[in-house]
Amino acid sequence: MKTLLKISLLFFTVALTAQNTYLHCGKLIDTKSGKVLSEKTVVVFGNKIVSVDDGYIKPKNSDDKVVDLKSKTVMPGLIDMHIHIEGETSPTRYIDGFTKNKADVAFVSAEIANRTLLSGFTTVRDLGGSGVNVALREAIAKGTVPGPRVFTAEKAIGTTGGHADPTNGMRKDLMGDPGPAEGVVNSAEDAKKAVRQRYKNGADLIKITATGGVLSVAKNGQNPQFTLEEIKAICDTAKDYGFHVAAHAHGDEGMQRAILGGVKTIEHGTLMSSETMELMKKHDVYLVPTISAGKFVTEKAKIPNYYPAVIVPKALDIGPKIQDMFGRAYKAGVGIAFGTDAGVFYHGDNGKEFGFMVEAGMSAMETIQSATTTNAMILKMENQLGQVKANYLADIIAVDADPTKDISTMENVSFVMKDGVIYKK
Repeated sequence: MKTLLKISLLFFTVALTAQNTYLHCGKLIDTKSGKVLSEKTVVVFGNKIVSVDDGYIKPKNSDDKVVDLKSKTVMPGLIDMHIHIEGETSPTRYIDGFTKNKADVAFVSAEIANRTLLSGFTTVRDLGGSGVNVALREAIAKGTVPGPRVFTAEKAIGTTGGHADPTNGMRKDLMGDPGPAEGVVNSAEDAKKAVRQRYKNGADLIKITATGGVLSVAKNGQNPQFTLEEIKAICDTAKDYGFHVAAHAHGDEGMQRAILGGVKTIEHGTLMSSETMELMKKHDVYLVPTISAGKFVTEKAKIPNYYPAVIVPKALDIGPKIQDMFGRAYKAGVGIAFGTDAGVFYHGDNGKEFGFMVEAGMSAMETIQSATTTNAMILKMENQLGQVKANYLADIIAVDADPTKDISTMENVSFVMKDGVIYKK
C-alpha cells in the first residue's frame, strides 16, 4: 500500500512540475480560415497544443517556458506528400545500388530526415525506396533519430521494364525476373500479391508507376504501364488494408487509367489534358505537382554525364512542362496537394516549391493550405495535423516574414517544433 502511495505521489509531483511551453506569436496563420492573425499565444503541453489565446499570455508556473516568436509568422508544420527519403540526386546515383550497403543507405537517410525536419517539414509521404524507409520511420517514431513523421510506400509497384522495375539498365545476368515481392507485377493476381507484400513489409500506403518515368533507365517516359484491370486490383486490395494509392504519371492515358482504377493522388501529371482534369475533379483525385523536380532535372540534363544518356531527352522534354500544367490544373479547379519529389533534387530545398506554385497562379495562402490542411486530410490526420489548434499535435514552425506578402520566406524556416519538441530556434 505504501509503495502504491509513493508511486501515486510521484506521478502527482511530475504532473505539477511538468513544463508548459508558451509560444508568443507575432503573426499566426489560421490554415482553416485562410487568415493571418496577430498577437497570439500558443500553449503546448507534452506533444499537444493546449490552447490558442489572444495576446501574449504570461506563464502560470515558474517552470513554464516562453518562446519569443513576436517577430515571426507562425503556422502548422508542413507536409510534403512526395519525397524519397533514402537518397538524393548525384551523378553516381546509378552505380550506388551496386556499391552501397543498406547500412550506408540508413546513415544517409537519417541525415536526410534531420535536414528535412529542420526545413520545416514535420510530416512527409515517402514514395518508394528499398525498405530502409520503414526502419527509418520506426527510428524517428521512437526518438532514436530526429526527423519528420513518415508515411511510407516502402517499395513502389511497377511492371516488368517499367518505371519501378529495380533491375532496369542492368546487364542481363543481373536482371533476373523480379516479381510481386520486389514490387513488379504483370497481372491482377500479381498486383494483389504486391500490395499484400507491401503490407507485410510495413508500408503505410501504396505507390504505383502508372506511366514511364524520367529518371528510370528506360526509353519511354510517358507510356501507360498498367492495365486498368491491374490498377483496379491494386486499389481494391489497398482499400482492404486501409491504404490509399499514389500514382506516378506523366502521360495522359496512364493518368486516366489510374483515376478510373481508384487512386487518390496523381504525382507529376505533366501531360495532363483538360479531359483528365475533369476526370480528377469527378473522382476526387488530387494532383501532387512536384514542380521543383521538373525544374531541377531540366537543368541537370544540360550537364554532360550527370544522367545516363537515355534519361537526358526525357528530362529535357518533360521537366519544363510541369509548372505550366500545374497552372492550368489549378485554374481548372483540380484539387492540389503539396509535394516536391525531394531526392530528385536536394532535400531541404522543399520550400522552393511554394514560390513555383505562386508563379503559376496559386495564391500564397492556398499553397500553405495545400501543404497543411489538404495533405492532413489525404493522410486521414485532419484531426491531428495541419492546423495550430487545441488538441492537435504540436507540430509548429515559424518564418521570418509574412509568406502571404513574401513567399520566398518559406525557403528559410527559423523555428521548428515537432510533437512538442523544439528542434530549431
